[in-house]
Amino acid sequence: MATSVAQTHLTPEEYIALERKALPDSEIVRSEYLNGEVIAISGASFAHNLITGNIFAELHTRLKGSGCVVFASDMRVSIPSATSYFYPDVGVVCGDRRFEDDVFDTLLNPIIIVEVLSPSTEVYDRGEKFVHYRQLQSLQEYILVSQDKVRVEHYSRQSSQWILTDFQNLVQQLPLTSIQCELPLQEIYERVSFPE
Repeated sequence: MATSVAQTHLTPEEYIALERKALPDSEIVRSEYLNGEVIAISGASFAHNLITGNIFAELHTRLKGSGCVVFASDMRVSIPSATSYFYPDVGVVCGDRRFEDDVFDTLLNPIIIVEVLSPSTEVYDRGEKFVHYRQLQSLQEYILVSQDKVRVEHYSRQSSQWILTDFQNLVQQLPLTSIQCELPLQEIYERVSFPE
């Protein structure tokens, strides 16, 4: 999803109040929050939406009957230690879901986060955003998915380190060990056309 930095500094409380007014039919734009700065989120490409939908649908099917649920890009995730809020493209939470307050729109304990890379967000998703996500004690897997070529980067927490495994072939399977399932890259990229 494309982002742009707004020249607005808000307290976390002001940010949450503003976000809760950002309904689909309002003129308020949804945004992420990073240490007092509000970062507006703009729309995503067709390929981005298709990949996000494919991942959500596959995980939803695989997690039926388990103690885990998949959520899409409208679920806000809080990183209290970094005073930051993000909207992952897809995520998974297992067991007891912990929320910031009784409105239940800001999740505290995802186990998996998936970001589909866009040209305008790739550096941010790989760098500063991942630094903040790593502060979530619950997070076990962080997945970056390219939309312009077959490439899935899987970061897995192993003790205090994050181990990267790279997937670049449609016949490969993405292992999600924290939820004991695999996603075929063929399913992640179903109906996605790549630029020549």
